[in-house]
Amino acid sequence: MGDKANAHPGAAGRATAADHPASVRNVVLVGHSGSGKTTLVEALALTAGAVNRAGRVEDGGTVSDYDEIEHRQQRSVQLSLVPVEWGGYKINLLDTPGYADFVGELRAGLRAADAALFVVSASDGVDGSTRMVWEECAAVGMPRAIVITHLESARADFEEMTRVCAETFGGDDPDAVLPLYLPLRGPQGPDGHAPVTGLIGLLSQKLFDYSSGERKESEPGEDQLPEIEEARNRLIEGIIAESEDETLMDRYLGGEEIDVETLIGDLERAVARGVFHPVLAAAPAADGARQGIGTVELLELVIGGFPTPLEREAPTVTTPDGKPREIKAACDPDGPLVAEVVKTASDPYVGRISLVRVFSGTLRPDETVHVSGHGLADRGHEDHDVDERIGALSAPFGKQQRVLSHCIAGDLACVAKLNRAETGDTLSAKDDPLLMEPWEMPDPLLPLAIQAHSKADEDKLSQGLARLVAEDPTMRLEQNQDTHQVVLWCLGEAHADVALERLRSRYGVQVDVVPHKVSLRETFADRSAGRGRHVKQSGGHGQYAICEIEVEPLPGGSGIEFVDKVVGGAVPRQFIPSVEKGVRSQAAKGVAAGYPLIDVRITLKDGKAHSVDSSDAAFQTAGALALREAAVEARIHLLEPVDEVSVLVGDEYVGSVMSDLSGRRGRVVGTEQAGGGRTLVRAEVPEIEIDRYAVDLRSLSHGTARFGRRYTRHEPMPAQVAERVREQAKEN
Repeated sequence: MGDKANAHPGAAGRATAADHPASVRNVVLVGHSGSGKTTLVEALALTAGAVNRAGRVEDGGTVSDYDEIEHRQQRSVQLSLVPVEWGGYKINLLDTPGYADFVGELRAGLRAADAALFVVSASDGVDGSTRMVWEECAAVGMPRAIVITHLESARADFEEMTRVCAETFGGDDPDAVLPLYLPLRGPQGPDGHAPVTGLIGLLSQKLFDYSSGERKESEPGEDQLPEIEEARNRLIEGIIAESEDETLMDRYLGGEEIDVETLIGDLERAVARGVFHPVLAAAPAADGARQGIGTVELLELVIGGFPTPLEREAPTVTTPDGKPREIKAACDPDGPLVAEVVKTASDPYVGRISLVRVFSGTLRPDETVHVSGHGLADRGHEDHDVDERIGALSAPFGKQQRVLSHCIAGDLACVAKLNRAETGDTLSAKDDPLLMEPWEMPDPLLPLAIQAHSKADEDKLSQGLARLVAEDPTMRLEQNQDTHQVVLWCLGEAHADVALERLRSRYGVQVDVVPHKVSLRETFADRSAGRGRHVKQSGGHGQYAICEIEVEPLPGGSGIEFVDKVVGGAVPRQFIPSVEKGVRSQAAKGVAAGYPLIDVRITLKDGKAHSVDSSDAAFQTAGALALREAAVEARIHLLEPVDEVSVLVGDEYVGSVMSDLSGRRGRVVGTEQAGGGRTLVRAEVPEIEIDRYAVDLRSLSHGTARFGRRYTRHEPMPAQVAERVREQAKEN
């Protein structure tokens, strides 16, 4: 760790293939948008010697933000892997987007990593979504550390932010979240602000000064010792409290001086077990500097305190048909091949590229593997079990690729030309196919209805959409049979914007966004009768068909019921099915506003036929006319779909959420405590009112609430709303 007296960088630079899982560290960076994750990755790459100069997000020059969309938006929109070497270890840094719309990329990063760095801005603090991810990591015991950034801000207060982190992340044990270092400040400027120039090591009681552009170690002054002592004692007590050596606390309380190496060893073990969460500080390197503040300390924490892939349990696997299989040894390079596609991307020159985490066995180029993927058919991802020959293996470094000879268990690599593999799929040996338990993905709940801009775009649309959803399991493609719309379900507006941009720039498909339609229905409010008369006489064969029907409403869910009560052969037997066919055809088209008719009984009572001019087509037309006439004389209800909506929200926002649901014509049907200061609110809400609820709820709850929706039934729309819909139907 950075506080060790004799830290040794060893071989530094860009990482290649690892030779043993013990020499690998997989670390995901988590934090809200703008917290400084990408800048921190750049600073770590510079310190490790992987880049000669650090790029800036504002200039589009960082390693991990290499996509054109990221350059334009100046924020990460996808998971990016930046491997570096430090002290003879390979560190896979997984940079994730902080914006909530791209939480699928964050989930993939969490799946691929063995530990997490939570990046917190000293000027912005901790947001609700970051707190939720922390709780998710805690639930599975993932080791975590905290990095405070933006120390250069005039509003930055390291001590206050450390206290906030202890309260927010420490829960019942705030002493499990403590700083390893204090900021070392330079002389005050004219504005009264003293810039951070380095760090003070609490365990070693050393100063690490970065003001020259490189880390230099020195002894603290007498005036600094009291400040160090108080924080140091609290840190030591926090470390000892989590020590596996039960005698250590008694020895410490008995006045024994615990040596630094023992404390560091206990600290590293507590971090790896996920029970102690050190707080560090980091800042990017100044122009011309070779090391950013705190980057050496952070790299040392990663290799010393974060677990190796060997410490991760063997994945839960089955055969593709669901039979349990046990992987005996965790992360064994010689074990059966089990790897997972954590990200899929397309390159205009190489084709499909799959970022893969190997959990067992060793992946080699040009070998044939089995690809298994299940469970996302509802989002446009086919279930499949196929053998594929993989192409080259490479280590990504931003958009660059370095060829690899192999990828062992515990490591990550890019695989070229897996044409069928999609995000979440399992790669295994072709003679021993396996399937990993999938990770949880959020449901896309914001609909985006699109249509091809031109005939040329129409020809390319289906292929472009298929490739788009293959890359992103948080996107769902729907071909709505009722509204005849193509709908992309996304996580939010930014997610939708990126999808449209990728269709245009990556797949050459221009689309237009159109208003999203919900699947409305029509029904009769009361009993009615209609007469269909289709009589045409001209030269040659004429057309003759008359039928009389009665229509009555049925309970919801009954569909269309057709009853024949004709007596005396008024309508010949062979034409009864023709009338039914005509009635059902007209019902499908609607009788008032163009929406399908449901939940009615249509009874054929009487009619007339002609021995020569009656025909199947004539009675079909008469049946349709009869239903339309019955509708003219009846009250027609427009039925709208109603969803059961479940909102998991912090207690402080429950009132606002319930009030908002009521304003959407929703009926709250119950609330229940969900633990952790959250409440589950259940309501029934018309679909037409929650088209943009994914966006509105995020704003209402500051990004901390989640919701799900499930269709329950169609029910009559209020008269004033129905009238508005009918008017819109006439205009269209």
